[in-house]
Amino acid sequence: MLQRKEPIIKVKSEAFAIRVIKMYKYLNIQKNEYILSKQILRSGTSVGANVNESRNAQSTLDFINKLSIALKEADETTYWLKCLYGGEYITETQFKSMYNDIQEITRILVKIVKTTKERSHK
Repeated sequence: MLQRKEPIIKVKSEAFAIRVIKMYKYLNIQKNEYILSKQILRSGTSVGANVNESRNAQSTLDFINKLSIALKEADETTYWLKCLYGGEYITETQFKSMYNDIQEITRILVKIVKTTKERSHK
């Protein structure tokens, strides 16, 4: 049986979700931070959940909608990351690593949505 290669956005968004979960645990246990960490847990894992849902979209419009939601969640995650860094809950190194990952995911999502919209209007 042939193995189907996973789309890069699925792989990256799932890996990011795992990092967010680990950061959430770290913030709870090491920093006793429960509010911001819960926010980033929700938005950071929602990116991958919406990407995953898009794979079973019922139409091109549904596909674009799911990825657009993932994009909004990625933007929200960026916001919470900045808050955690500004509030000195995470180091500059931790921030930059997570920030670079979510920015890469955002760029990929923007490209997929833009390309899909262009193809659907032809």
